[in-house]
Amino acid sequence: FHFSVFNATYQVEPLGEDDALSLFCHHAFGQKSIPSSANQNLVKQVVAECGKLPLALKVIGASLRDQNEMFWLSVKTRLSQGLSIGESYELNLIDRMAISTNYLPEKIKECFLDLCSFPEDKKIPLEVLINMWVEIHDIHETEAYAIVVELSNKNLLTLVKEARAGGMYSSCFEISITQHDILRDLALNLSNRGSVNQRRRLVMPKRDDNGQLPKEWLRHADQPFEAQIVSIQTGEMRKCDWCNLEFPKAEVLIINFTSSEYFLPPFINRMPNLRALIVINHSTSYARLHNISVLKSLTKLRSLWLEKVSIPQLSGIVMESLRKLFIVLCMINNSLEGKDSNLADIFPNISELTLDHCEDLTEFPSSICKIQSLKNLSLTNCHNLTRLPNELGSLKSLEILRLYACPDLRTLPPSIREMTRLKYIDISQCVNLTSFPEAIGKLVSLEKIDMRECPMIANIPKSTLSLHSLQLVICDEEVSSTWKEIGKAKPNLNVQVAEMQYDLDWLDTD
Repeated sequence: FHFSVFNATYQVEPLGEDDALSLFCHHAFGQKSIPSSANQNLVKQVVAECGKLPLALKVIGASLRDQNEMFWLSVKTRLSQGLSIGESYELNLIDRMAISTNYLPEKIKECFLDLCSFPEDKKIPLEVLINMWVEIHDIHETEAYAIVVELSNKNLLTLVKEARAGGMYSSCFEISITQHDILRDLALNLSNRGSVNQRRRLVMPKRDDNGQLPKEWLRHADQPFEAQIVSIQTGEMRKCDWCNLEFPKAEVLIINFTSSEYFLPPFINRMPNLRALIVINHSTSYARLHNISVLKSLTKLRSLWLEKVSIPQLSGIVMESLRKLFIVLCMINNSLEGKDSNLADIFPNISELTLDHCEDLTEFPSSICKIQSLKNLSLTNCHNLTRLPNELGSLKSLEILRLYACPDLRTLPPSIREMTRLKYIDISQCVNLTSFPEAIGKLVSLEKIDMRECPMIANIPKSTLSLHSLQLVICDEEVSSTWKEIGKAKPNLNVQVAEMQYDLDWLDTD
């Protein structure tokens, strides 16, 4: 690989023989040397075919783990027959690594290939990926997560977890996914084979210099595209910049752009099967979205992710099929409140709502409290949120309530005692929250409380003794003794003292 720094270019050499063998054995056998039970010559031959390239050694080694000798022989043979498609290490590596994907189960391989739909060098929120897989592969969320773990174990992606992640009811923002550029290039290379109109994934690998759609797409625009996943990366797009494209089978549309103004593609009107829409702005300012009315046509849309945009007025739009809505790093502009923005009418069947890092959100829209289907509500990192509506307890189906890092929030409405299905409440880093409601003991289904870094809460209501389902409390040292005293009457209660965490990921402009 070459790295340019100012006017100097440095050549990074492949690993030496001993280091290459050690790295390969670590991933193939779980140790740094060839085990006595393995065919030493065969192992060394496979290592040699990997070209001493670290990523190839890791991926191919992991793909051979626990396989029999015949399997090893077949992989070695295919590696030895592979012809380089270029002089650089990267192109040579893609050829060799493609072999490792041939032995993946078909569904897992398809999921791996789906990863090329996201821009390189960007973290992929776990929730985005799982929602996409649930919709297009007809699998449950637990199976989708198992596939993520399987791909991670085979070094085909990297799981990035925050220190607080991993427990039950972890937030989608606590786990994300990254992928080495070469692995993404591999997935893209495999996905781009065949006619552009017949590909299952239609992906802009990199944004064109002029920020427009690829010429290859435009040349074939006279025929419908059969893609199930469409991924677009552009700069500013006006109405006149779009052309007439047909995507009759598209179920996922991923739009990444860098601009302060963006006209949503008119061809969304001709995506009758769209189930997941992801719109992410990578510029430093909030983007104004135009043509928002196009969402009216998406009668099958189940998941919508909006990031770094200025939320427009939604009056006149009804999204009956929508189940999950994520509003991240957005400017709300009071668009979620008002007589023309009754969210219970706009999203009548939504089950999960997330608002994260919405700086101008000061009051939570009361109309949301009328959505009886809502099960998961996350208001996180909304630093200017001062109050929740008194009728919040009307959300009788709610199971998860996250209020993480809302420092201006001072009270919880007493009505939350009516949320008898609530299993988890997260009030961590609500540094000015002064107390729990006295009747919190009526939350008969509550299993977990996360109240770390809530220094103003000194007293715990006596009614907590009635929380018979409570299993875990995460809190600071100062209040842990009170919870441990309560735990004497509740032998199944685990009180976990939190360690201070310092997360600077929010400084990453990506």
